[in-house]
Amino acid sequence: MLNVAIETALEAGKFLKTNVGKIRRIERKDGQETNLVTEIDKKSEQLIINKIKQHFPQHDFLCEESGAAEVKSDYRWIIDPLDGTVNYTHALPIYCVSIGLEYKGEILLGVVYDPSRDELFTAEKGKGARLNKKRIEVTKTTKLIESLLVTGFAYDVNDHPEPSVTHFRNFLAESQAIRRLGSAALDLCYVAAGRFDGFWEGVIRPWDMAAGVLIVTEAGGKWTDFRGLTSSVYKEEMLATNGLIHDQMVAVLKKGMKK
Repeated sequence: MLNVAIETALEAGKFLKTNVGKIRRIERKDGQETNLVTEIDKKSEQLIINKIKQHFPQHDFLCEESGAAEVKSDYRWIIDPLDGTVNYTHALPIYCVSIGLEYKGEILLGVVYDPSRDELFTAEKGKGARLNKKRIEVTKTTKLIESLLVTGFAYDVNDHPEPSVTHFRNFLAESQAIRRLGSAALDLCYVAAGRFDGFWEGVIRPWDMAAGVLIVTEAGGKWTDFRGLTSSVYKEEMLATNGLIHDQMVAVLKKGMKK
């Protein structure tokens, strides 16, 4: 199943890269000006579904654009065919394909492919995480003030700036620096690869994190909700770290949360 996921991600990523700058139509989802979808997203998603179905026709799917397609299987593929659509529409080369496989509620494998850098992040439950077949590990940074963090904002952040802006301001004061790349799946992979020490986001979807959370944990990291409690890919809050600064980040998040 991992091989199928890898082959599929590579094919979809090649399709995305080939079509940069060739978008003909951009739609707004849910009436939000910043929540975009293009015909490229949809074609990439269909490519992924069709390829996986060739091998596993009885499996379920949960995809960003087409939603859930269920045949009551214990296996569910959770797919983001183009994570970083806004970046992609501007030809900013920070986007990826994300494919996760869930079995009875547990993520078994994750594949994230960045075609711009030809970087393939993979993980299987209990077998470690890899970047282009080489093992990766989270950082060993122990102090939040020495940490480089990354975050993302919800599409409706302008309508509901709190508590997102509060968290951002609090972490600016407590960390070394913060980045905002525009692709949650890559944010998670970068934590796994030791490029970031921690990542948080207040409104994140299953397809954004299904593959990435496994890659983080298999690289030695940790992920929970904002209170430090065990979470799932179906909860909106996401905190992923190297594990060593996790409690410190939870403490900062709690400062900005409603009592």
